[in-house]
Amino acid sequence: MASSRSNLFDPRSKEPFKLSRSKLDLFQECPRCAYLDMRLGVKRPSGPSFTLNNAVDELFKREFDIHRAAGSPHPLMEHYGIDAVPFDDTKMEEWRDALRRGIGTLHAPTNLFLRGGIDDVWQTPSGELIIVDYKATSKKEGPSSEEDLYDSYKRQMEIYQWLFRANGYKVSPTGYFVYANGRSDAKAFDGKLEFDVVLITYTGNDSWVEPALHRLKEMLMSEDIPPVGVAFGGGPCDYCTYREAAGKKLQEIHKAKKK
Repeated sequence: MASSRSNLFDPRSKEPFKLSRSKLDLFQECPRCAYLDMRLGVKRPSGPSFTLNNAVDELFKREFDIHRAAGSPHPLMEHYGIDAVPFDDTKMEEWRDALRRGIGTLHAPTNLFLRGGIDDVWQTPSGELIIVDYKATSKKEGPSSEEDLYDSYKRQMEIYQWLFRANGYKVSPTGYFVYANGRSDAKAFDGKLEFDVVLITYTGNDSWVEPALHRLKEMLMSEDIPPVGVAFGGGPCDYCTYREAAGKKLQEIHKAKKK
């Protein structure tokens, strides 16, 4: 699906280019896919919308907001011995609005305006902020440690930490994933789904973000499409591999028909 022309990067423009957190993550995953998206308007096919995950996110937000208003720790925080409370700030709803606002900053050296929408922020007694993300899944053995996290989840956390630091906040390197795992071992459904909820600690390192912005800007300014190859994530891009294989096969069929 082609994207709106207004969302495409124009090398001649002097206006800041608005860059979502997911686009920077796409670049880290595959520069070629990122170029096709941001320069040529050819997006990757989107997967199904996980509406159940969205429902869990919304319920988590309501639950933590009760304690935000009361200035009290959530029972999950008490269970894991975390000395903090949900951060009560007038900008919370703005920061959560990933589609229209979120938290953002202009990276002056590249003229890229990076922004993202967070799930939650907690605050320690010393005023340090803790970035929190909600996740939901349903597996026989639910996630329990940092090793169970996808690399994209880790980058997501680190981008949020970088954005808050860029906005002048003191941010803890330790973030948390509130992970809900849907249970399938009940005797019957009975119109409800039960979850096991765990807190997974992740110590982020956002030192890669600024160099990535510079590399992204350099790529966007170029007229050369990045080659098919190994992405920054460490493996071949399935989308690029598919496009190349399909393109070659279609060319073979086209040539055969012309003979």
